Amino acid sequence: MTITYPLLVNAVITGLLMGGFYAALSVGATVAFGLLDIVNIAHPTFAVIGAYAVLVLNRTFNIDPILAGLLLTPVFYGAGTLLYRVYYHFFERRGDDAMRGLAFFFGLMFLAEVMLIMLFGVDFRYVQAPYITTTLNYGPIALPLRLAVPFAGSLLMLIALELFLKKTFIGHAIVAVAQDPFALRLVAASPVRIKRIAFGVACASAALAGAFIIVIEPLQPAVGRDFIGRVFAICVFGGLGSLPGTVVAAISLGLVENLTTVFIGPSWSPAVAFGALLATLAWRPSGLFGRS
Repeated sequence: MTITYPLLVNAVITGLLMGGFYAALSVGATVAFGLLDIVNIAHPTFAVIGAYAVLVLNRTFNIDPILAGLLLTPVFYGAGTLLYRVYYHFFERRGDDAMRGLAFFFGLMFLAEVMLIMLFGVDFRYVQAPYITTTLNYGPIALPLRLAVPFAGSLLMLIALELFLKKTFIGHAIVAVAQDPFALRLVAASPVRIKRIAFGVACASAALAGAFIIVIEPLQPAVGRDFIGRVFAICVFGGLGSLPGTVVAAISLGLVENLTTVFIGPSWSPAVAFGALLATLAWRPSGLFGRS
């Protein structure tokens, strides 16, 4: 294939926009896995549940998908805190190993998929919004708003979460709980309560990520499986628990995937992208922003 300037620029732009979406989808797993040591493999499926909830609000009340995702964040936060109570009672409190917790979330993922199939079937679903079918053209450069709007929403969500972690007491406590739970008790903060809040925040991010999913592509119950490998690769590649690392890793993955798809072929895209991730981790096992 002949590489032309417009083709290259459009491929880079699309890769950057997809990378922003990957970062929004991965940030909840980064909080749960990197800061709480909870391997929530069902996180992409939680985002799919959020996408279906957005679909219902969009079809029933004609609410904008991104706004619907924002309205759902308190609901998902509450559900996340309840789910952590279950996880803590049956696994963490008893000191069970992480593999049993992983099996719990793995089973939860398949249970959620079955429930979605029973409720919505396996047909692809879409939402209605004017920007989904709109593309801005600047000469030979095309900017699809179905990618640009989720990218902007992802950026705002990531900035808000970073400010929450850096500027608030609860945010500092979330970062500290993975390092020294005993020290939190010295400042009258319960590690269990802090973890419950953090897991609720991680699940709340899935509501917005779900809105981005259904804006970007058609939705069906098993679509979350397509993102599991990407999400956890991004978490590890960026450095566990690092939001800036998650953003850099996600954008890198989006760029490599899209450039490979455009210039080599879509079948090579996962192999090249994950090959690059593995090569980087071989050079720096702690990830880009992890501690050496």
